[in-house]
Amino acid sequence: MNGVHDMGGMHGFGMVLPERDEPPFHEPWEGRVLALQRAILYTRAWNLDMFRHSQERLPAQVYLSASYYHRWLLGITESALEAGLVERDELDAGHALRPPRPVERTMKSGDVGAAFIRPPFGRTPSREARFGPGDRVRTRNHNPAGHTRLPRYARDKEGQVAAIRGFHVFPDSTVAGRGDDPQWLYTVVFTGRELWGEQADPSLRVSIEAFEPYLQAL
Repeated sequence: MNGVHDMGGMHGFGMVLPERDEPPFHEPWEGRVLALQRAILYTRAWNLDMFRHSQERLPAQVYLSASYYHRWLLGITESALEAGLVERDELDAGHALRPPRPVERTMKSGDVGAAFIRPPFGRTPSREARFGPGDRVRTRNHNPAGHTRLPRYARDKEGQVAAIRGFHVFPDSTVAGRGDDPQWLYTVVFTGRELWGEQADPSLRVSIEAFEPYLQAL
């Protein structure tokens, strides 16, 4: 979707200034949000791509004003409401008001380590890759209302395949409830001028990871 989260190439947001010796969390509640996110993902009530999309759907003014883990919390909250894990009156009350909805599995103390390991997203190929290193391709000019991993600045642009990265779960499909729908994944390289015009540094090269449905042969 074309939300404010897709900030690549946009002006007005200033430089990214890394914090020296930045701690994992700036406040104790941030660590609790991370634990909550991992615990709910473990139930399989939703998947990682659905969690990402829950943040993409936040109103622009909320997304831009919230901190990193605050966005996580807002995404978790809305996803829990949509999945029926909690009701709005329970959030207002701060505690459960009715029996919990059953989930596929619940985390126990011995599962904590496994919950912090991402599941494999690679799948056994069911077909040959359409493209190979050196192939010239053009990205599709698509503007889906749902989740996509093709950034807005790289749509309808000509690039070159640099590498094949395997056959993986397709995020666009898992968010839409269409299952894994695995696709070939490629590294595609663009010139800066192809992406941003003649004013871009002529030596600039930008690479993205692009799934096969995003690409067209030239």
